[in-house]
Amino acid sequence: MYTALRLQRQLRAELRSGAAEIVVVTPEPYMTYQPFLPEAAAGSISPRHVVVPLRRVLDRCRILIGEVGSVDHAKRTATLSTLATEEEGTGPVELTYDELVIAPGSVSRTLPVPGLAEHGIGFKTVEEAIGLRNHVIEQMDIASSTRDPAIRDAALTFVFVGGGYAGVEALAELEDMARYTARYYHNVKPGDLRWVLVEATGRILPEVGEKMGRYAVRELRARNVDVRLETRLDSCEDRVAVLSDGTRLPTRTLVWTAGVKPSPLLAATDLPRNERGRLRCTARLSVEGVEHAWAAGDAAAVPDVTSGEPGRECAPNAQHAVRQARVLAENIAASLRGQPLKEYAHAYAGSVASLGLHKGVAHVYGRKLKGYPAWFMHRAYHLSRVPTFNRKARVLAEWTLSGLFKREIVSLGSLEHPRAEFEIAASPPPGDGDKPSS
Repeated sequence: MYTALRLQRQLRAELRSGAAEIVVVTPEPYMTYQPFLPEAAAGSISPRHVVVPLRRVLDRCRILIGEVGSVDHAKRTATLSTLATEEEGTGPVELTYDELVIAPGSVSRTLPVPGLAEHGIGFKTVEEAIGLRNHVIEQMDIASSTRDPAIRDAALTFVFVGGGYAGVEALAELEDMARYTARYYHNVKPGDLRWVLVEATGRILPEVGEKMGRYAVRELRARNVDVRLETRLDSCEDRVAVLSDGTRLPTRTLVWTAGVKPSPLLAATDLPRNERGRLRCTARLSVEGVEHAWAAGDAAAVPDVTSGEPGRECAPNAQHAVRQARVLAENIAASLRGQPLKEYAHAYAGSVASLGLHKGVAHVYGRKLKGYPAWFMHRAYHLSRVPTFNRKARVLAEWTLSGLFKREIVSLGSLEHPRAEFEIAASPPPGDGDKPSS
């Protein structure tokens, strides 16, 4: 989205005259600002304000809602399926192009853990974030209404696997929300809820540094979060999380946030990849050894020219992706006009992470912050980065209102199956199947 947005500005004259066309192929008609997913799950931000509608932002681009199945760059063609081809049953279509920008991002990295596919919950899309919020409140409803202590304990045990940004921020925000929600249940107390964070390495939040990572562990443990370092999930069959230290945790909630991997689309192209499956790129963001192909973001292995270390690559995070997109668009426009290209260079500024309302950690430009200042910096930074003034204003308004009024504690799980009630109403009663209609 950022590349297309910058490119439509760079090629304004060419687009107006019809000399150029920008086509954006995407599975969803919106871009998700993922750093806000934990707050959307906690109810601090409305889900619709976490996403940016592409048709409004990219008003001079052609938007195709569909999925690219393969790319044959030697022939300059991409094979894709759209909503129309699925409806018509005509099969995939071929789209020809002159310049290719491939930026499909990443997907959740899973491991062959027994029971994970059946019981695990991801946390990478807005649908998963809202579904998890509904699920957590639903488990509290189950615990409140059951007389079976085993069901109650399993409903109130929440296991998160992965101590990176996604896992820590999601757990911290939801624990905050659930602790607040518990005050409205007559028989569920905050101390009844059990939160477990499982991390295979010896630290969490490595991006904010070792010292701030240790502080984050102390902060979470002070809130009765069971942080298990150097521990793996061995199994989650039959709704029982079995950890490598021998612990067995009956649970109805297992959230998997143990890293990401490049999109499978990259393997369906004829472009060069490195050992981690990312596209080999130059510092100018062109695909190495290939003309008219460009990449940025999680899918691209871009040399970090500011590090001074040969072979070091830019980290696959939003901080680099957003800045790479702008340079990429400018380089495409320059190449079309026969102008020199520039290298992408950005020294890592640092990282910020939220640990719930008014709590956070940060390591920015060598300075370490914790508590309220880090939380405030986290919000200020992401408010400045979320696309469009419209979204900035709406997010700021919601934060302001949430500070003045109480949290929303409603679960709208039925939204995930909106036709369920109508299907029941429209189904004939048992034994009436042979009765003629009047």
